[in-house]
Amino acid sequence: MSDLSDRITMVVGASRGLGHGIAAAFADAGAPVIALARNAPTFPAHAGIDIRSEIGDATDAPAAEPDLGDVLGQLEHRRPRRLRMAQGGTAQAAPPGQQGVRDQQRRALAGSPLSGGYAGAKATQRFITSYAHDGAQRARLDIRFTAVLPRITALTDLGRPAVQAYADRNCQTVDEYLAPMGPPLTPEIAGAALVELVRGGGEALGYLLTGNGLQQLP
Repeated sequence: MSDLSDRITMVVGASRGLGHGIAAAFADAGAPVIALARNAPTFPAHAGIDIRSEIGDATDAPAAEPDLGDVLGQLEHRRPRRLRMAQGGTAQAAPPGQQGVRDQQRRALAGSPLSGGYAGAKATQRFITSYAHDGAQRARLDIRFTAVLPRITALTDLGRPAVQAYADRNCQTVDEYLAPMGPPLTPEIAGAALVELVRGGGEALGYLLTGNGLQQLP
């Protein structure tokens, strides 16, 4: 699937970090992109780029969000097939006892002692992906679901304070903490990896995303 021109790509959390890199990469690859964020995403203007920025917050009441159904409906007549992708968010790096309920969110492979329920919520995303895949198969729908879990990185506004917090917890410098993880995950690497995943038609339900690219999860 090298031609992405008939794939509407929706990126939630596209104003910065990995979400911005993912939106830019799909637009550069020829996909029509809807970039959704709390703050209006901006992208360099290039000939042939089809990218539409929308302002919205998934934590707001539905009435405060843009009507994405209308947005997609306006594009439906010329781009009938869609790829939807979710990205973004902000988590506080502190032990669970120092966090409010809404701050206890997300990350799935190695636990998250400084971010409360971050690990559990990321694991739940993998379960939901599996359930959605099973439901689509039972209904004989041509829909594929994949969960991509990015490794922590100091190169985004979300990851930077978390990296510093974990380094401090381990009595390490940031460089010492990150050294075993290999090359850093950048927004550009994230975008290129997901474009490659879609073009390659990967069938796995889950992947780990690192600075070395995608690794299929068991």
